[in-house]
Amino acid sequence: MSSTIIPVLEIGGTHLTAALVESGTWAIDRPSLARVDLQAQGTAESLIEAIGVAADALTAAPGAIWSVAIPGPFDYATGVGRFENVGKFDSLNGVHVRNALMDRITPTPGMIHFLNDADAFGVGEYALGAARGHDRALCITLGTGVGSTFLNHGEPVGTGPTVSPDGSIHHEIYRGSPLEHTVSRRAIRAAYAAAAGMDPATGPDVHAIATRSRAGDDTARQVLDTAFGALGETLAMVLKRFDAGILVIGGSMARSWDLVEPAIRAGMTLEDRRLADFRIERAILPDDAALVGAAYWASRREDHGR
Repeated sequence: MSSTIIPVLEIGGTHLTAALVESGTWAIDRPSLARVDLQAQGTAESLIEAIGVAADALTAAPGAIWSVAIPGPFDYATGVGRFENVGKFDSLNGVHVRNALMDRITPTPGMIHFLNDADAFGVGEYALGAARGHDRALCITLGTGVGSTFLNHGEPVGTGPTVSPDGSIHHEIYRGSPLEHTVSRRAIRAAYAAAAGMDPATGPDVHAIATRSRAGDDTARQVLDTAFGALGETLAMVLKRFDAGILVIGGSMARSWDLVEPAIRAGMTLEDRRLADFRIERAILPDDAALVGAAYWASRREDHGR
């Protein structure tokens, strides 16, 4: 597909980001960029309407190829929601979101492609960020939990013996429990509260725990080292299994790079000393990767007639 403008929607649990992206350069048209609140517990009709209002504001060309990054569970090929008892977008379970948006967006799109939001982040880092030029890469996001995408020449790999179940490392088991029981916002807050004798409900959030660690709070440092060290140990096995050449890390916790990266590397090295010098990079496009990745994905789908 020749250079064109791709309207992109990045849908999260509390917000929606919309922008126009130019294929080829993958540059975001900054004046078009908008972020609006989204009520994930709303009815299907209210959600489709809210998404449609944000989409209309992009004033895309008639017949444009659109791309939507959205969390799972979702049937990305057919555009049907599979949100059953997941706590967000439950009203879209079984809803043909593609058809609903094709009917709602003005002017009518030519096609709407869907991509998992974590995959969109990874593909964006492959197209224009830290994973660019790497045939096999693992890209993760550290936020509420651990998001991940395994990339083979820029294509997400979600199945097979070389990747985590469903292509998601949060399904990995660490010392007999799901990884997210050790590495997640909730787990880190709970661990610190327990160690400090505090109520988890009123204890500090992860960014505050990081601040305390830098200020000399040994409990905070130990909690973070334990959590991200566990992630490093898990990543060591995952990276070797996938034969990745680079690990790219984004998400809100990556802002504490001075604490996160050394702990992850220590855990990786503990598992396998040969990984002491493995390439770990911070995401270059922390805020834009999903938008760029969604546009890149849609462009590839059109190029290959998918």
